[in-house]
Amino acid sequence: MQSKFSQPQRGYLCTPLAGIFLGVSGRTLEKHRSYGTGPRFSKLGGRVVYKIEDLEEWADGAVRASTLDPGFSEITATTRSYSRTMSRYVGYLER
Repeated sequence: MQSKFSQPQRGYLCTPLAGIFLGVSGRTLEKHRSYGTGPRFSKLGGRVVYKIEDLEEWADGAVRASTLDPGFSEITATTRSYSRTMSRYVGYLER
């Protein structure tokens, strides 16, 4: 039986291992991937994998000198607006 943390190919990490490598959850990486704000990734046989170099490059882009430093690029996952989320929820309840 193959572990869910197994690596599909040398030099690549699956989402849970990439999260451990970066110190974030796998779900956080999934959100960044869907919003287009995450590290570059590949799909091998339907599985999402990350090159270690791409993870390091992405993390290096988040380096700041202070909390006031805007940095070179902002790495944040976009969130849905509260009103949009609530309107969907209310619409669901009215069904």
